Amino acid sequence: MLEALGEANTAALIGLIGGIALGLAARVGRFCTLGAIEDFLYGDDDRRLRMWGIAIGTAILGTHLAAASGLFDLSQSAYLDRVWNPFGTIIGGLMFGYGMALSGNCGYGALARLGGGDLRAFVIVLVMGLSAYFVMSGPLAHARVWLFPVETGADTPQGFSQLAQQIGLPMTVIGAAIGSALIIWSLSHRQMRSAPHHVFWGALVGLTVCSGWLGTYWVAMTGFEAEPIETHTFAAPIGDTIFYSMTASGNALSFSVGSVCGVIVGSVLGSCAKGHFRWEACEDPRELRRQIFGATLMGPGAILAVGCSVGQGIAAFSVLSYSAPVALAAIFAGAALGLKQLITGFAAAE
Repeated sequence: MLEALGEANTAALIGLIGGIALGLAARVGRFCTLGAIEDFLYGDDDRRLRMWGIAIGTAILGTHLAAASGLFDLSQSAYLDRVWNPFGTIIGGLMFGYGMALSGNCGYGALARLGGGDLRAFVIVLVMGLSAYFVMSGPLAHARVWLFPVETGADTPQGFSQLAQQIGLPMTVIGAAIGSALIIWSLSHRQMRSAPHHVFWGALVGLTVCSGWLGTYWVAMTGFEAEPIETHTFAAPIGDTIFYSMTASGNALSFSVGSVCGVIVGSVLGSCAKGHFRWEACEDPRELRRQIFGATLMGPGAILAVGCSVGQGIAAFSVLSYSAPVALAAIFAGAALGLKQLITGFAAAE
């Protein structure tokens, strides 16, 4: 495959296949970050939150088993190689969660909505991708690095597995214990056990994140060109896809571009299969203004936190990064604040 397609195109194909699976999970399986939080806080229903537990647990188990089998090196993950900055994680997570509530979806969810024909999501995707680049490598990049210094090449990998290994516990044991505990908790509710489709789609999302790590690691180790080892996340990759769409003749495909396009393709397939595809536009300028503002917060928030709800919430969790639980808690808190303001603040004002 590498000889026929080349390293970059092979990585993009791996991202595309995984992205299609994630798009189907969003449209058919109703896997959604904000939806899970909203159901839990206001719908007295934690099944979609438990789907997240299954996804995270499966991703941890799969990634650590792959590492034990020599198919992946945890230390090659950017989440473990970068010196953790707790302030950036917390502030970025709060910004992302609050923006997600205002926008009505995270980056992954907006791509899935776009695949269902929602033109409002198209605006959210564009604004989020551009705002992420604005802070990552644009005019505010120097200010970001000054306020939240970025140090790569950490002396010790920034993860719980490596910390446990230093005290004599095998990484596989730690990964198996934490991953299994999350899955057991997720299945402890009778309603969850009686909904096998929730279990299936949650597990599929976790396995898809594993496939990104394993696929890009294989490309990097087998090929001759330097390819980044990464998996699915949806903040900077949206900006990467916008950039590639403008510079394709002089630029190469990447895993992230394939992933973003795959989510849209999978969402189109899923929404058409369910009979839900329809073109939608925003009829209320106040709603669109709020969603644009939320997307403007999500992009920089994800860059500060070094990942979005999927990037930190599942991908970083899969390698048991220090930042993952803190970022996910901050995203949850920001989203809870935004949802409360929408229900008791914006609704009353309008």
